[in-house]
Amino acid sequence: MFLELVCSDIDRLIPSSIKDRNFKYKVYRLLLLLSPRFYPVLIYRISYFLGKFHLTLLAKVLTWLNFFIFGIEISSRCSIGRGLLLPHSNGVVIGAWKIGENATIFQGVTLGAKELDFEYSQERRPTVGDNVIIGSGAKILGGVFISNNVVVGANAVVLNNLSSNAIYAGIPAKFIKSNMA
Repeated sequence: MFLELVCSDIDRLIPSSIKDRNFKYKVYRLLLLLSPRFYPVLIYRISYFLGKFHLTLLAKVLTWLNFFIFGIEISSRCSIGRGLLLPHSNGVVIGAWKIGENATIFQGVTLGAKELDFEYSQERRPTVGDNVIIGSGAKILGGVFISNNVVVGANAVVLNNLSSNAIYAGIPAKFIKSNMA
């Protein structure tokens, strides 16, 4: 399970033009191991799995390491599906309850509680669906649910649930248009 998640995270970083060429795909995959876009996700994955095995102190140390080296804070309690992509990780705070598959989270994003929540309760933390893109500087606060295939615009502030297949922007975030392909 762990390796599957890490491989899917790496695959999200590979351009589709390279995936078609087998040898170049393998070489590119190896080079991605040096990418600063990959390491914060890898550190989070290790931290999350340590937390699952009740090694909370080690999980917390890795969370701090991520914060000090990459400027990103991802709670080891947050469950994140395969294919997490952080194009520019600096300034990201992820204190959500759960994030689905193929999430793209840009710099300066905050996902967390509206007030202090040391118990880490699901009612106070955002839940994000699959294939969600969260633009730079967006804030998603409280026990809101972001459905599948949603785009949250840059600097949007989300305080209410968002329906699927749509683009939202503004302060507070409002429906802009349908995101159906």
